[in-house]
Amino acid sequence: MKHQEKPPEGNMTELMQFVLLDFADVPHLQWFLFGLFLIVYIMILIGNGTVFLLTKLDPALQTPMYFFLGNFSFLEICYVSVILPRVLTNLWTQRRRISLVACAAQMCFFLMLGATECFLLAVMAYDRYEAICHPLHYPLVMNHKVCVQLVAGSWMGGIPVQIGQTFQIFSLSFCGCNLINHFFCDIPPIIKLACGNTTVNEMMVYIVAVLFVTIPFLSILVSYGKIISTVLKLPSATSRAKAFSTCSSHLVVVTLFFGSATITYLRPKTQHSAGTDKVLSLFYTIATPLFNPMIYSLRNKDVIMALKKLLCK
Repeated sequence: MKHQEKPPEGNMTELMQFVLLDFADVPHLQWFLFGLFLIVYIMILIGNGTVFLLTKLDPALQTPMYFFLGNFSFLEICYVSVILPRVLTNLWTQRRRISLVACAAQMCFFLMLGATECFLLAVMAYDRYEAICHPLHYPLVMNHKVCVQLVAGSWMGGIPVQIGQTFQIFSLSFCGCNLINHFFCDIPPIIKLACGNTTVNEMMVYIVAVLFVTIPFLSILVSYGKIISTVLKLPSATSRAKAFSTCSSHLVVVTLFFGSATITYLRPKTQHSAGTDKVLSLFYTIATPLFNPMIYSLRNKDVIMALKKLLCK
């Protein structure tokens, strides 16, 4: 299977296209991967779409926690749809070319939605903190207006910065090789193709990663530190178990997403490898959206009851 395309001589900015190698190093697995990713994509759409509909239609799920969960499920659909359709198309057609503009657009939307996910996970942790640590004030603090503002801030907070970062990266000169050894236009493999000094760009990537990954992650840890402290003081073992059960599903998603994203964007450049980057990217781009509805639904009696009511109609 052909996956090496020799770029014409001259600067890559004049060529105006890249080649996504994705999984071309395993040509005998192309159709297997296509079938696997297609099934995964369908499962993500159905699973997250179902959770989103349940949180909108069922009266018992009209609480702040499920309002955030519904937005998170919708976000996961958008997030994975930026990447998987292109992967499926490449595996089906074996035409891996992507224009400079399309690559920049994919990166920009991926970064904006990724920033939204970081913020929204932090908001969901804060919601659990208020519900468990300040239950009497919870309805007042987390009223509908505040919830809408928190969600709107999560969706829009990263847009200006991520557009600026994408513009900065694609303002670089690309020369020599146009082969992106990845399955989508992520920052590390794109910067590797740039010629000249990229120190400033790499520094900006670290700064943005700290702002949009590390700070939300630390806020989540603080929220859950206070939650655990409060839960341990509860006199009833049943109350403690219920509180931990409510939060454990969120912690699983947080660990999957932030763990893989942190290693990808904050580890030293010398430790980057194409194979490792692909595996880590699969976690925060595909595994989290896939497991999100399973984690939240299978451990949540309210969601299961709402699903049963919807299926019985």
